[in-house]
Amino acid sequence: MNKKLLGLAVVAALASGNAMAATSIEDKIEILQQEIEALKDQVANAPTGNRASGIQSLADRTTIGGYGNVNYNNYSGGATVKDKVDVQRFVLFFGHKFNDMISLKSELELEHAVSSADDHGEVEVEQMYLDFHFNDKVNAKAGLFLIPAGFLNETHEPPTFYGVERNEIETRIIPTTWREAGVGVYGEVTQGLKYQVNLTTGFSASKFDDPRSGIKSAHQEGQLADAEDLSVSGSLNYTGVPGLLVGGSVFTGNTGQGNSAIGNARLTLWDVHTRYQKGNLDLRALYARGHLGDAENINIANTRTDAPTSFYGWFTEAAYHVWKSGDMDFAPFVRYESYDTQASLPFNSIRVDGSQNKVWTAGASFWPDPKIVLKADFQKFDKKDFDSEGNSKGDKRFNIGMGYMF
Repeated sequence: MNKKLLGLAVVAALASGNAMAATSIEDKIEILQQEIEALKDQVANAPTGNRASGIQSLADRTTIGGYGNVNYNNYSGGATVKDKVDVQRFVLFFGHKFNDMISLKSELELEHAVSSADDHGEVEVEQMYLDFHFNDKVNAKAGLFLIPAGFLNETHEPPTFYGVERNEIETRIIPTTWREAGVGVYGEVTQGLKYQVNLTTGFSASKFDDPRSGIKSAHQEGQLADAEDLSVSGSLNYTGVPGLLVGGSVFTGNTGQGNSAIGNARLTLWDVHTRYQKGNLDLRALYARGHLGDAENINIANTRTDAPTSFYGWFTEAAYHVWKSGDMDFAPFVRYESYDTQASLPFNSIRVDGSQNKVWTAGASFWPDPKIVLKADFQKFDKKDFDSEGNSKGDKRFNIGMGYMF
């Protein structure tokens, strides 16, 4: 603070007639001291609101956070792809409180360590919206924000979920991390019952290119998003019983985006989920299903043969915290998943390898601190998995990972 005041005083002194008229260094120092004392008095006597909007505003009203993870994947069981180490995500959160009602929330993400025209990495704005807090029951937001679906889409920091990789259902069926641009209202109707309703951008069927990931490839991410067709989404979650979460979500909207060759191509995606925590036990289950209209037209317009009419997936998961000491925590877990990204097909679609599978995952997480996690697990697929280019990832995978959040 003294350095800032001295700097301001120097500028003021040099600009003042008194400073220009001074003929000795002693006179100039005396003038500077007077300016410093005057500025100290102004800051000390300023109203709290003026201080917050002045020198102290940025520090008092701005928050910084983030999360990230590094994963190792070892493929076997008929794999043709090479084992990989990936700096999967590096995310920085910036928030700013303009006043007691309005705040900015934003996230900037770097995926796969490097981003250029020749790399797989991306730099993207994951969230950027203004939040308007009126009261506990009714609030609003506007900008780019996460759609309230499943467990992970809104809460996906590595220390908050089991497994090195995010589960298949909330990757292929619910396209985590899923964000749209628009407006929404949310709040808590009564104690333990929270809601959210949004009007946002949606998907573009003309961008559909990989049925193995469901409809995810048609996700626009706020990047010059086609907005001829908008979408509506909503969620309800109940936590009124200690340790219990029961909830669901729905998202619906046309994806044709004005392309007469495709038509409406309405997408409807919904899920139901529950979680129960008691003592050291942690149980979760989720079911998600989607329907895509005019899939046959999507194939014709995009010169493809694989757009689905419907897709679904579900999982159950159990974890037990076998050891805790201070902030340290160790929990093994097991998860079973089943998905089909081409559950039903129009007459001009054919099934592709990797669109249907069942997966067992068993592993453990160790938290040396609640915001740091070290993970390891083994996955067994019912059938060989494939990447977007059709390369075999085999039917077995060993994973190791680290993650953090702050």
